[in-house]
Amino acid sequence: MNDTERGQSWAGPLGGIRVIDLTRVLAGPFATQSLGDLGAEVLKIEPPGNGDETRHFPPFIQGESHYFLGINRNKKSLVVDLQQEAGKEILRKLVAQSDILVENYRPGVMDRLGLGYAALAEINPRLIYCAISGFGLTGPLRDKPSFDIVTQALSGALSINGERGHKPIKLAIPLGDMVGGVFGPMAILAALHERHSTGKGRLIDISLYDGLIGMLGYFAQLAFITGEDPPTMGSSHPNIVPYGSFPASDGSIIIAVLSKRFWGKLCEALERPDLAADPRFATATLRRERRDEVDQIISDVTRTRTVAEWEKRLTAADVPHAPVLGVTAALAHPHALAREMVVEAEHSTIGPVKVVGRPIKFPGAKQPPVTAPPTLGQHTEAVLRERLGYGETEIAALKRDGTIDRK
Repeated sequence: MNDTERGQSWAGPLGGIRVIDLTRVLAGPFATQSLGDLGAEVLKIEPPGNGDETRHFPPFIQGESHYFLGINRNKKSLVVDLQQEAGKEILRKLVAQSDILVENYRPGVMDRLGLGYAALAEINPRLIYCAISGFGLTGPLRDKPSFDIVTQALSGALSINGERGHKPIKLAIPLGDMVGGVFGPMAILAALHERHSTGKGRLIDISLYDGLIGMLGYFAQLAFITGEDPPTMGSSHPNIVPYGSFPASDGSIIIAVLSKRFWGKLCEALERPDLAADPRFATATLRRERRDEVDQIISDVTRTRTVAEWEKRLTAADVPHAPVLGVTAALAHPHALAREMVVEAEHSTIGPVKVVGRPIKFPGAKQPPVTAPPTLGQHTEAVLRERLGYGETEIAALKRDGTIDRK
């Protein structure tokens, strides 16, 4: 009998794990959001006054930023001034009873505050400390400021994105930042596993630059083998043809032929069996060499029917395909809804608000509903009382001194 059948609450596989979140903007918050999705208690510590910078990025809904709402679900917010000794003491006390700390300040900032890994590991040797930065803790670019577009440019990722024959453009999804949310949690979970046998935590160095170079994958290997830069290909693939966007009478349809059997199926769906038998297009290499000719032949056929008609025909032929959906349509798609990738959460000031759901599922053990991103300092007093045992007099004094603040 599983947890759901027993009617028990299951936080997730990281239930009982406490995370101190000293991150802001995108790379770090995206990483800690994943840990919260997996059931960890995430205590997001923000500076007095403005809090996380993204709380002030328009547009807003009832004073809450779309940007902050997008990457801070399943967290609690505390306002603590780490410039003050009383604020540092709060952090040290939380570290003593936590498992993970994630920060994405520039290298050296936490050390200058006296709150770097070496200092905090003395308080809690089991602490897993994940430092996420643009270029990592070492190397000639260590101290260089970085944002998503900088990482995309320096990693080579930007150079391969864009239409064929046109200048490269930035990836719309800020992968240069979000890559920290992919590799950060992966490293943290590995360190948690290691801690079971060693009893000790460790320092983790996550560089967004490293992460995006790591995601070059076969593009890097193509450069190693040919000695040349892979060109921009638009929606096309550098080595697979046909693969990309084709015109319909009322829009565009994506078609992806990754093997010989799909080429035959596509020719069937196009009602062009002659193409499957044509020796000029018999292999992936030959189709690649005649890319423009193949794409033109297919386009001449696809523009004669609507996207919906091609969806029906390509589905029947079992050809990989998709309509090009806008974000609104993608979020309203029946599959997205069936997979609970759009859920409703109760926000403390907005009320019910739609947010993206957890991307990782655990069949047979349902987790509690997603919690909405917190308002600034929403949980400060509760955490001080319940986790650290602060009394009302101490809390009042911290407020008076500006160490904790919700304004």
